Amino acid sequence: MRDSKHRARYKRAFDLTLLLGAHVALLPIWLILWTVIPLAIVIDSGFPVFYRQQRIGQGGKRFSALKFRTMVQHADRIGPAYTRANDPRLTRVGRVLRRTALDELPQLINILRGDMSVVGPRALSVADIEAMGIDPSVVERRTSVPAGLTGLAQLYSNRADTSRKLALDLEYIDRMGLWLDAKLTLLSVLRTVHVRWDQSEGTAAESQEERSRG
Repeated sequence: MRDSKHRARYKRAFDLTLLLGAHVALLPIWLILWTVIPLAIVIDSGFPVFYRQQRIGQGGKRFSALKFRTMVQHADRIGPAYTRANDPRLTRVGRVLRRTALDELPQLINILRGDMSVVGPRALSVADIEAMGIDPSVVERRTSVPAGLTGLAQLYSNRADTSRKLALDLEYIDRMGLWLDAKLTLLSVLRTVHVRWDQSEGTAAESQEERSRG
């Protein structure tokens, strides 16, 4: 674990440089995104615009992850715990946000706070960890580095394939480095531009997004 923590030291500088550079270079686009998306959510399905959920970060520390709301309110009362293909609980705007992964945009705030990194293992909730039956040793290894907005598992696995996701998370930790982070970031941006993030299954964390809203 100590070796992975040592190799992750570059991440904070990489994250801040990337976010600052991207916002300076593409400021008009960011202003449009942060204005149009909340307005579209409100017009389509009302408030709230955001939701928060407790996730597990580096060292097992819990933090409140931010996302744009993509499902109808009280979604947990009208469907199963996990999202499904063509889930009727997704709002019209929510479907677009998930296909482009723009529902994850508010997690840039988590990155600025230091809760997450741009690239790393996906941040899971306690419910996810229990539902997946993840071995404690694997949990410890996954949380030896910062959780990521994107990563190998996010790009190259189906959300329903738990074993592959975990394997890719561990592979990322073994291969972690500045070049790999830059490559995965670029691939993630391209996938967003080409609207290719839509997948059939979600995690318990994603599907429970309305639970905290009661």
